[in-house]
Amino acid sequence: MCLGIPGQIVEVTDAANDLALVNVGGVRRVINIAFVIGEGRTANSCVGEWVLVHVGFAMSRLDEQEAARTLALLHELGVAQAEMDDMATLDELQGELKSELKDELREELRSAP
Repeated sequence: MCLGIPGQIVEVTDAANDLALVNVGGVRRVINIAFVIGEGRTANSCVGEWVLVHVGFAMSRLDEQEAARTLALLHELGVAQAEMDDMATLDELQGELKSELKDELREELRSAP
């Protein structure tokens, strides 16, 4: 599954190559903004805008409300995913414990007179 994450352009780092620094959830990285620079615009005019970031490229522009909604949904999905991961880990541990208990019980039954 491919996922685009909202980020805010905070600085143009190389206008000639359409590279800018974007803040994605507190993490800053350089991305290519060529896809979001429209006719008659410059790279510097994109500073402050919210964009959908995917594999190092700004794929489209978003308004701030849409970016906030998307970030909230991704956070909820992350929380849900973390809970599912915890449940899977618990299931694994329970399975391992059951297996160990079975092995111990078999051993005790074999050694019983």
